[in-house]
Amino acid sequence: MFTIGDFARHGRVSIRMLRHYDAIGLLRPARVDPAGNYRFYAAGQLARLNRIIALKDLGFSLQQVQSILDEEVNAGELRGMLRLRRAQLEAAMAADALRLSQVEARLRTIESEGHMPADDVVIKRIPPVRLAELAGTAASFGPEDIGPVIQPLYEELCRRLEAAGLTPAGPNIAYYEDSPDGGDAVTVHAGVTVAAQPEEGHDFAIVDLPAIESAATIVHRGSMERIMPTAQTLARWIDANGYRSAGFARELYLSCEGGPDHWVTELQEPVESV
Repeated sequence: MFTIGDFARHGRVSIRMLRHYDAIGLLRPARVDPAGNYRFYAAGQLARLNRIIALKDLGFSLQQVQSILDEEVNAGELRGMLRLRRAQLEAAMAADALRLSQVEARLRTIESEGHMPADDVVIKRIPPVRLAELAGTAASFGPEDIGPVIQPLYEELCRRLEAAGLTPAGPNIAYYEDSPDGGDAVTVHAGVTVAAQPEEGHDFAIVDLPAIESAATIVHRGSMERIMPTAQTLARWIDANGYRSAGFARELYLSCEGGPDHWVTELQEPVESV
C-alpha cells in the first residue's frame, strides 16, 4: 500500500488532485485509516489513475470520465475511444492552424495597403492551352474552402493520368467558374497541361482552355493559403490603371517544389479597358 503522497508521486499527479478525485468518487483510496483519516492506495489503482488522466487530457469532463470507467470499458475499447478522440483533436488543431494562417494573410493584406508596386503587374495575352482536368465544387472562393477541394482533385487527377499512361506537357493550371448551384459556391477546375487528344473512356476530361486576350498578371510566392495579399494587390492595380475584371483569375503553377512556402504561382486575371 502507498500513502497518498507516495501514490501521487508514482502517478505523477498532485495530492490535491487525488483528494478531489476521492471527494467526487472518481478514485477512492483502497483504505482509509479510521484513526488519522490517512488515505492509502494500492499499486493496482495506478491503472485507473492512468485512464482518468488520459481521458481528461483528451478533453473529456470528469463526469464523462467517471461514466466511461464505471461502465468497465476494456483496454481495447478504451484504446479505440482514445484514438478517435486523438483524431478529433488533430483535426481541430489542423483547422485552427488553417484559420491562423488565414488571419495572418489578412493581416499582411492590411499591412500592405498603400504599398502597391506597379512593376509587379504585367498586362499580356495568355495563349490557349489543352488540359486534362477534374472538377469539384467549393462552398466559396475563400482559401479555406478552395484548398480542401483542389488538393484532392489534383491528387486524384495525377493518379488517373498515370493509370492512363499520360505525362504532363506543361505546368498545372487551375481555373474557376460560378457554380450552377448559385450562391457563393464556385466550380473548381484542377488541370494539367497535356498534349493528348480527347478520347472516350478517360475518367477525366480533356478540354481546350481558350486564350485570354488581355490578362493582368502577378506572381505569388508561397502557399496558396496566403494568396490574399497578392490577389488584392492585383485587384487594386486593375482598378487604379483603367481596367475592370472580366472573370476569375487563373492560377498557373510555375513551381511546386520545396513545399508550399516555396511555391511560385502566376495569377492571370482577364481584364477589359474601362
